[in-house]
Amino acid sequence: MKLIYAIVSNNDTKSVGTALINAGYYATKLASTGGFLSSGSTTFLIGVEDEKVDSVIAIISEKSRRRKQFVPFVNSSFGGGAMPSPPIEVSVGGATIFVTDVERYEKV
Repeated sequence: MKLIYAIVSNNDTKSVGTALINAGYYATKLASTGGFLSSGSTTFLIGVEDEKVDSVIAIISEKSRRRKQFVPFVNSSFGGGAMPSPPIEVSVGGATIFVTDVERYEKV
């Protein structure tokens, strides 16, 4: 058995969750926050048999989209303080997925 941790942008949470349920997978959702942009995300915890891992990852990949976003950029490399600069374009969204072995699983 495996435990899949899938960190998904809030923009994709509903479509990922719906697709997982429609495919017969159950997940626990946890609210989380990204470190780089401090943007909202959802962490899905999904327990599956080993042979179903690729199917779950395919669903998450299909429903999680990367997109471009402009974010404010402050240049503090000039000794006297922060200098505002034009916004920079960054890639956001998609999913970060970890798969770990489960030594023991019980549903009580």
